[in-house]
Amino acid sequence: MSDKPEDAAPKKKGGKMKIIIMVVALLVLVGGGVGAGVYAASSGLIGGGHASAPEDHGPKLVPKSEQKRAAAGGEGEGGHGGGESAGSGGQHVPSGGNGDKFASNYYTMDPQFTSNLQDSVHVVQVGIAVSTPYDDTVIENMKTNDIAVRSAVLLALGDTPEEQVFTSAGKLQMQQRLTKAINAVLEQKEGFGGISNVYFTNFVVQ
Repeated sequence: MSDKPEDAAPKKKGGKMKIIIMVVALLVLVGGGVGAGVYAASSGLIGGGHASAPEDHGPKLVPKSEQKRAAAGGEGEGGHGGGESAGSGGQHVPSGGNGDKFASNYYTMDPQFTSNLQDSVHVVQVGIAVSTPYDDTVIENMKTNDIAVRSAVLLALGDTPEEQVFTSAGKLQMQQRLTKAINAVLEQKEGFGGISNVYFTNFVVQ
């Protein structure tokens, strides 16, 4: 009898093993490639980084260390004139260690405001400036919505009782009300207020 049938069985078994090994190797390669692709996409290595977290383009708080200072005799965005004088040799001028943690970005509203007072024959004329610890985004929002902001300021001034304009405490209350009114407009229009204080640059009652 021939030995051929007995030799065929091991060959078939060996062929199956090769096929299984090849399939496993292929799966490993494909799986590794998919995994590498997912990792690269999530880490921004491919696809132009679009898979990374979206950038926040909203207002950013400005640390005091990054506050813009003016040249000698000028007014900087930080609101402090002469922060670095021409004779200082480029050295940093200390601003004190116990001040605000964040810079103050100032913006003066022009022209000034004139309004009647509540239940009074008197008229108040005020110049107003605002401050924010945020970057120029808040100031740009103020400029963009200038008409709405000015309307809110005039309404707040018109609701001011006469006795408030003749005392320091009353004027402080006016500042707080104006700050609230301006922030309400910015929150409605831009989704963010950001004004921390209102200041009077001129104050006349007639």
